[in-house]
Amino acid sequence: MGATIGNKSVLVTGANRGIGQALVEEALRRGAKRVYAGTRQPLTHRDARVTPLTLDVTSMWQIQEAVERVESLDILINNAGIALFDDLSDRSVLDRHLAVNFFGPYLIAQAFLPLLTQSRGAIVNNVSLMAIAPVPLTPAYSISKAAALSLTQSLRALLAGKGVTVHAVLTGPTDTDMTRNFEIPKASPESVARGIFDGIEAGDDDIFPDSLSMSLAESWRDGTAKLLERQNAALLPAEPFVV
Repeated sequence: MGATIGNKSVLVTGANRGIGQALVEEALRRGAKRVYAGTRQPLTHRDARVTPLTLDVTSMWQIQEAVERVESLDILINNAGIALFDDLSDRSVLDRHLAVNFFGPYLIAQAFLPLLTQSRGAIVNNVSLMAIAPVPLTPAYSISKAAALSLTQSLRALLAGKGVTVHAVLTGPTDTDMTRNFEIPKASPESVARGIFDGIEAGDDDIFPDSLSMSLAESWRDGTAKLLERQNAALLPAEPFVV
């Protein structure tokens, strides 16, 4: 079983709108003791349990400032992200996606790892179904999310010995600003937030929080890629490599 949310401290990045905003509200509904809401712009909230953090995930200075303000942490949810239409003709667009969607979760996870190790907590990375099946309208986004999935799997193996669990959220289309121009069925941010916390509490390595992604869950969990991930994780030595 995974971590219950009641009486826990939760940090959500990208908390000002969409799934991030819904995650903050769902954490409060489930009885979180403290919710740190990371946003690039100033945020106010009516609930005293919410502590706003000015947090651009690409800024080492703001990350360090956030670390100094967080007293304890049980669950880190890397949700901040960008998604732009592109055709891979402009490398700067790819760089922007990697900075936020890949290096952002990496930097945040490393910065808060001491607190999460102390609490034997959880890292949750919202990576999207596009991590395993790219959409050609947003290839830079898909590439960055594929990298974020590999980061998640790597951290899962590396941090298991520290008692920190690492979860990938394979989200399908959700009704947010990012998907406004896609004329397809979409889940609500609120239902996705509920699905994410359900998966955390169930202890799922990979969380499928909406009806579309859920339809793929069984084949993914029993598939070759997941089997290979487990086999590769078992290769990790009991003691660190000595150089």
